[in-house]
Amino acid sequence: MTLAEIVVDGRGLEHPEPLERVLAALDELQPGQQLRFLIHRQPYPLYDILHRHHYRYKVTEVTDGNFEILISPP
Repeated sequence: MTLAEIVVDGRGLEHPEPLERVLAALDELQPGQQLRFLIHRQPYPLYDILHRHHYRYKVTEVTDGNFEILISPP
């Protein structure tokens, strides 16, 4: 974890709260920062939004079956 990182933990939250939380955090993301989003399933609608707005992101499935998505501003 870097100092310029925002963490959003959406694991176990009901739809649409994880998406709402990560979108709110994206609004606060500054150049040089990244967002670490933890979620219990693949957030396919989020990927579409990130792609449309030219965010860079990397998805990793972690050992407990959850997903970690690192998002950087365009």
